[in-house]
Amino acid sequence: MPLKVESDILNHIEEKDQYEKHHDFITEDESFSYSQTENTFSQKKVRKMGTRNYFACFQCGKRFSQHGNLQAHLKLHTGEKFYTYPQCGKQDGNLKVHIKIHTGESPFTCQQCGISFTVKRSLTRHMGIHTGEKPYTCPQCGKSFNQHGNLEVHMRVHTGESPFTCQQCGKSFNRKGNLNYHMRVHTGERPFTCQQCGMSFTIKGSLTRHMRIHTGEKPYTCPQCGESFKRHGNLKVHMRIHTGEKPYTCPQCGKSFDQHGNLKVHMRIHTGEKPYTCTQCGKSFDQHGNLKVHIRVHTGEKPYTCTQCGKSFDQHGNLKAHMRVHTGEKPYKCMQCGKSFTKKGHLEVHMTIHTGEKPFTCKQ
Repeated sequence: MPLKVESDILNHIEEKDQYEKHHDFITEDESFSYSQTENTFSQKKVRKMGTRNYFACFQCGKRFSQHGNLQAHLKLHTGEKFYTYPQCGKQDGNLKVHIKIHTGESPFTCQQCGISFTVKRSLTRHMGIHTGEKPYTCPQCGKSFNQHGNLEVHMRVHTGESPFTCQQCGKSFNRKGNLNYHMRVHTGERPFTCQQCGMSFTIKGSLTRHMRIHTGEKPYTCPQCGESFKRHGNLKVHMRIHTGEKPYTCPQCGKSFDQHGNLKVHMRIHTGEKPYTCTQCGKSFDQHGNLKVHIRVHTGEKPYTCTQCGKSFDQHGNLKAHMRVHTGEKPYKCMQCGKSFTKKGHLEVHMTIHTGEKPFTCKQ
C-alpha cells in the first residue's frame, strides 16, 4: 500500500481519538478500503474485544495494543530505519520516548505524590493508586487490578504459564519486562545512573527509590496515623498494624505474620536452618541482621553513640536502653507489686521473687 494511503489511514484513526482514549480496535477480516476519488475511508466491521482493543497492520495483519507501536512496526514495511542509541546500543522507532530513559526527563508529574513519568499513559495508570479504582477482577479468585495488563499477568498464577524464557540460562518469567530486567544479569547493563553519587541500577524504579535517600522524600502517607514511607510496599505492610491483618501463616504451628519475610525467618525455628555464617569464627545465624551484629565482636565497631555522655554501643537496642539512664524512663512494670525497670531482663529477674523460681543451680 502506498505511504500516502497508510498516512491518511493513520490520520483518520487519530481523528477518531482512538489513541488518546486508548480505544484500539481490530477488524474481523483485517481489511480496509480506501477510495481516492471520493477521498473517504471505511473500516469493515470493527469488533471491540472486552476492555482491551487492538490496531492491526494493514500489510501483514500483525496486531498492536498501542497506536505508537503500530507506527513503529510500519517502518519494517516502508524500509525506514529504527534509531540506534549510542548509550545502550538498542534500536527503537520512538526516539522521543526512549531518549528520556538516558536523560532522566520525566515531564508528567503526579500532583498528589510528586512521582514523575516519561510518558503520559504511565501517569494515567499510576493515578489508580490514589483513586483506589480496580475495575479488572480475576474470575477465579476475585482479586482486582487497576490495569487490564496486570490481570492478564495475574491469570498466569492460576495457569502456571511462564512464556518468556531466557535464551542464555533457561529461566522463565511470566512477564516480558521481568525477562528484560533479567537479561541485564548477563549483559551487566545498568542504564539508570544517579547524578548525585554515580550509583547505577538495572531498572528505573530502583533509581527512583534510591533518589529518596538524597531528597528525603517519603511520598506514601498512612491515612490513619500520618506516618510516611519511601516505598509503597512499606506503606502496605504498615497498614496491617491498623487492620490487624496477618496473611502469612506457618503451616507447622499456625503462627501468623504480617510480612512474608518474617514467616521465612520463623520457619528456621522448625528447620533449624542457619544460613548466615561468620567467616572468622564459623558461628552461624538464622538472620543476616544477627550476623552483622555478631561481626562487631571481631571488628570492635560500636556505631551507636549516646549524644549526652558519648558512650558507644554495638547494637541500637543497647543504646535505647542506655538512654533511659538519662531520661529516667522505666517502661517495664511489675503487674504484682508495681515496681518499674529500665530493661525487660531486669523485670524478668524480679518476677522470680513472686514466682519463687530458682533457675540457677550450682553444678557442684
